[in-house]
Amino acid sequence: MSYLLQAVTDREFDRVVETSAVPVLVEFWKPGCGHCRALIAELKCLQADRGSNLLILTMNVDENFQIPAELEISSLPALALYRDGEFVRFIGGLGTRAEIDKQIQIALDK
Repeated sequence: MSYLLQAVTDREFDRVVETSAVPVLVEFWKPGCGHCRALIAELKCLQADRGSNLLILTMNVDENFQIPAELEISSLPALALYRDGEFVRFIGGLGTRAEIDKQIQIALDK
């Protein structure tokens, strides 16, 4: 079963993150970034593993500038974790879904 990740824009970002009943992981990426595409594949698998316990969003930084600027994102891909509408921390931008899942769990257990 293939999972699609929800794309989010600057305009709807705050509303989607703040109203989520579960933690939110956002991948900041851009077209033409090979590492970004590889990470999206891992995140699709992670979404399948986590199901409704985690919302994974993607934001194209070529089309959206406000949120990446607020977070001072300087390299891609970047993963930002939110809980209860608040930024928790950045998660390593590369790796397997198992490693990303482990980092999320460590961050959420604090």
